Amino acid sequence: MQNLSLADARALLLTAQGLDRARVTRATKDSVRAAIRRMGVLQIDTIHVVARSPYLVLWSRLGVYDPDWLDELLAEGRIFEYWAHEASFLPIEDYPLFRRRMRETGSLGWKYSHEWMAENRGTVRKIRAHLRAHGPVRAADFTRADGQGGGWWGWKPEKRALEYLFSAGELMIARRERFQRVYDLRERVHPGWKDAPLPLAAATHRALAANAVRALGVATARWAADYYRMSLAETAAAIASLVRDGELLPARIESVAGDAFLHRDHRPALAAIRRGRRPSHATLLSPFDPIVWDRKRALALFGFDYRIECYTPAPKRRYGYFTLPILVDDQLVGRLDAKAHRTAGVFEVKSLHIEEGVTVDAALAKRIDGAIQACAAWHGTPRVENRLTTETQRSQRKEPL
Repeated sequence: MQNLSLADARALLLTAQGLDRARVTRATKDSVRAAIRRMGVLQIDTIHVVARSPYLVLWSRLGVYDPDWLDELLAEGRIFEYWAHEASFLPIEDYPLFRRRMRETGSLGWKYSHEWMAENRGTVRKIRAHLRAHGPVRAADFTRADGQGGGWWGWKPEKRALEYLFSAGELMIARRERFQRVYDLRERVHPGWKDAPLPLAAATHRALAANAVRALGVATARWAADYYRMSLAETAAAIASLVRDGELLPARIESVAGDAFLHRDHRPALAAIRRGRRPSHATLLSPFDPIVWDRKRALALFGFDYRIECYTPAPKRRYGYFTLPILVDDQLVGRLDAKAHRTAGVFEVKSLHIEEGVTVDAALAKRIDGAIQACAAWHGTPRVENRLTTETQRSQRKEPL
């Protein structure tokens, strides 16, 4: 049994995620692919008051890199899109692990109802025929006739049909244009794939559970289940099998209820942490970074009570529209509400809040300021307005700067 302090567990998580040290060599396109393979899943979100989430998640780990590399990896077929934690970029090597989900969707086992399919069978047939005859399409290529719009409930029928066929695995995302999905037939995007033999369900669950624990360093069954949106029952069964085979090692995390599990690949990292190798990185995180997307895990490990307030009415927001967690060493020390004004080249700090109990001295202020400036410079908005200074101590009283 491995007994870990909270500090050990935090350090192991950050090490597993590639967030324990600032990168010292310049990133390449292969660095982007390696970071995605290390995380296992790169969640997609379209909000871009700063950088869109997948690009920001990569910047936190890689520092300066070319965001076009992510788009190129998708177009080259070295990564693919599918539903994992949420809509995500995934290593193409893991395509077999998600093919079963696609097949289940194709039989209407997930996300779509029999009623919807019965009402829209003709639209789905037309979309299939259009793709075969004319090649890749965007949802924007179809003009709606009813003048309506909005979220899922307001999507035009063609968009919903494209999303159904994508979820069912008949279509894949060939590339993105201005971040819009370009759909094409699976056999054209991933021509080498054959469904036979498809991995058994138990083998799929086992591989995903192992990937999740490896990506988290050490994890409870619930944390591992959340990583790929698996059921707790199938995750627990997979973990039991992995423990029997020695791939996962039983563990306990200080003040965290229940059993935890350490991936055997991280035993050297844990030994180094216990010898004193602690995280030393200062950066900003996306709200959809794996470090914080599981709010209960972030609270248990970091004492960081976090929610995204972009969906909260403005008068009820406590911290801001799209606050970015601030990581310094192994602590989440605050949250930044910022907006990038790209045309003007300005990175606006709208408010910054330091977590209760965190003492701001000149050294901490300098590191936070450095993280903000580095993000702004990479983003192409190098002029930071309302930059952090040592006067930031007043934000400990939850006052915006």
